[in-house]
Amino acid sequence: MREKGLVEGKGHSTDSMALKLLFWELEQRLISSSGASVVAIDNKIEQAMDLVKSHLMYAVREEVEVLKEQIKELVERNSQLEQENNLLKNLASPEQLAQFQAQVQTGSPTLVTQPGVLGGPQAPAQSLPPPNQGTGPSA
Repeated sequence: MREKGLVEGKGHSTDSMALKLLFWELEQRLISSSGASVVAIDNKIEQAMDLVKSHLMYAVREEVEVLKEQIKELVERNSQLEQENNLLKNLASPEQLAQFQAQVQTGSPTLVTQPGVLGGPQAPAQSLPPPNQGTGPSA
């Protein structure tokens, strides 16, 4: 539109063609230079995104290793507690187990001050009778 107004004002067709050519060349240079800068910006954005991705992947790998170690420790601790639980079940009398089950079901605290009761002070292991001794017929 600008070209048309300038050309009509002068009334020369060669000037019109020259102006059109000049505007076309300017437009092409602007497009090519802005296209190059757009490509450069896109490349910088892509590089930045790759860098962020690398850092995130590194952080995630570190966190995974920490969590794996925690899982390993928890599995070991769980195994120890299961063994301790089985030992305590084997050492407890049926009455103690029944009392403990009742406390668990009612939500009462399991700490009992009577000696020989789960949660209370225990006598030394040597003085405890073997499990089920005296509760059944002698063989």
